[in-house]
Amino acid sequence: MTRVKLQGTQVVVVGMARSGIAAAELLLQHGALVRAVDQNPMPHSSIVVEPQQDHSFIGADLIVLSPGVPADLPAIEARRRAGVRVIGDLELASWFLRGRIIAITGSNGKTTATAMTAHILQASGIPMQVGGNIGTPPASMVQTSRDDQWNVLELSSFQLETTESFHAHVGAVLNLTPDHLDRHHTMLRYAEAKGRLFANQTAGDFAVINADDSACAAYATQTKSTPVWFSSTRQCSPGAFLNGNNIILNGQVLMDTREVPLRGLHNLENTMAASVMAQLAGSTHPKIRAAVMTFPGVEHRLEFVRDVDGVAWYNDSKATNVDATLKAIAAFEGGLWVILGGKDKNSDYSALAESLKQKAHGVFLIGAAAEKIAAQLKGVTATVQANTLEVAVEQAHASATAGDTVLLAPACASFDQFQNFEYRGREFKRLVHHLRGRA
Repeated sequence: MTRVKLQGTQVVVVGMARSGIAAAELLLQHGALVRAVDQNPMPHSSIVVEPQQDHSFIGADLIVLSPGVPADLPAIEARRRAGVRVIGDLELASWFLRGRIIAITGSNGKTTATAMTAHILQASGIPMQVGGNIGTPPASMVQTSRDDQWNVLELSSFQLETTESFHAHVGAVLNLTPDHLDRHHTMLRYAEAKGRLFANQTAGDFAVINADDSACAAYATQTKSTPVWFSSTRQCSPGAFLNGNNIILNGQVLMDTREVPLRGLHNLENTMAASVMAQLAGSTHPKIRAAVMTFPGVEHRLEFVRDVDGVAWYNDSKATNVDATLKAIAAFEGGLWVILGGKDKNSDYSALAESLKQKAHGVFLIGAAAEKIAAQLKGVTATVQANTLEVAVEQAHASATAGDTVLLAPACASFDQFQNFEYRGREFKRLVHHLRGRA
């Protein structure tokens, strides 16, 4: 399906956070008659936002959903059955976005891989802009897009599930593990949402795929594009793989793994994926290596906060699912005190048991999921019901000794106690910076 004529079209935009506002503004620029609705309407300078009710969708020719709005809400399903077209803000933006697209998805690591890809392109002198699920909403990128430029997009399953004609020249899927099952309900539906990334690719496009993840590898058979691989366990071509302490990119040594400034095997995988994408966009081995070595990392992703009395404090607030927390734990040798908890996403926390048993002195539990996590980790390691992040930081400070590491890697969403994972991470850093040494 292609884009519709927007001039004079009745469009309902659902969800008025940044993505919804950007979508509404783009629609207004193209002459649409926009009704903006939200379950918790907040005043906005240029757009009137109405309370979201079932009758809000009556008379709509087109419905545009923000990523935070479930696509299967009964009122929206009813309009869909009545023949009303329902798309997301990403699909809308793609109708007007100029330049080619690099799109990155996956359960974990996509923010780091996206930021690193953009960093490499910028350092290589290749025109680009970055956004999507990271920073700038896709609809806000339209005005600054150019034909000679790459649009580097981090994309979530929520954004991808409502696409129709969205087309990425380079699409990457980093991994696929259980996440957002409270929204997608099954792993099959979650995987199908991610797979929308490759649906409209053609023979001239590229699918960058994790060869070590069987669920990801399956996408290679579902697209007309050329698969390009990355792997930490085996040789692969075309693509990137680990060989001892070297990253090999398309048959040539790219760099020593010890030159990568990020912790953990998962970040070597992110580096390989970003390097593959950067080369597909025109960068070279020397430029990629130099850029990776200067990559500053991403806030809230295994971010070192400070050392207090020989105890290292790390903020991985972006670890909002179990697999992300496993990857964070794997980045350390041991001596961990881990802060877990928040809003449950129908997750199985028993998967953390073996890693915590091997590497953690104990865990501090916060938020709505605390009791569920405690039950599923019973007998694995010492667990303390801290309830709040502030108490967890105080208790971790009292418990940890020199050589230990305190790691915030919650394995949960943040929305029970915080606005988002960024707010949670910044609050953690604020609390840690206020700690006083015992001396």
